[in-house]
Amino acid sequence: MQISSILKPQAVRVIGAVSSKKRLFQEIAEVAQTSYGLPSQTTVEALLDRESLGPTGVGHGVALPHARLDSLEEVCGVFLILEKPLDFESVDRQPVDIAFSLFAPEDAGVEHLKALALISRTLREQSFCTKLRANHDPATLFTILTEDQPIKAA
Repeated sequence: MQISSILKPQAVRVIGAVSSKKRLFQEIAEVAQTSYGLPSQTTVEALLDRESLGPTGVGHGVALPHARLDSLEEVCGVFLILEKPLDFESVDRQPVDIAFSLFAPEDAGVEHLKALALISRTLREQSFCTKLRANHDPATLFTILTEDQPIKAA
C-alpha cells in the first residue's frame, strides 16, 4: 500500500488556526466531503466517537484521527498542516500541527489497519515531518507525502 492510493491532491490542505479538536474535525470533514463526497456531519460524529475511546494524538505534533463509515467503499485520507498548533491531548502532551485523518468502510478490516500502520510509520520519522512542516503549499505537500516515502508498510 502507498499513500498515493489513499490520498487525493485536493485532500491536502494548510489551515490557519482552529479553536478546538471538534473544530479540527469539522475542517477534516469539510475536506473529506469536498474530496470524497463523505457526509460532513456523519464524518464529524464518527471522528468524535473514535476520539472518545482515546486520543489519536500519537506524539511529536502528529495526530491520526480515524473512523469507519458506512458510506465508504475504500480507505481514503485527509492531510492537514495547522499553521497554529492545537492542544490535542496527545500522549506526549505536545500540541498538534500535523493531522492525517483516515476513513475506512465499516468492513475494511485489514486494509484499514494497513493504511493506519503506513501513515503511522511514515509520520514517525522526524526528518520527514520536518520536511512537511517546512512546506505550506498543498501541491508540494502532496508530492512529499506520495513520492518521498522512506518507509513502506506491510
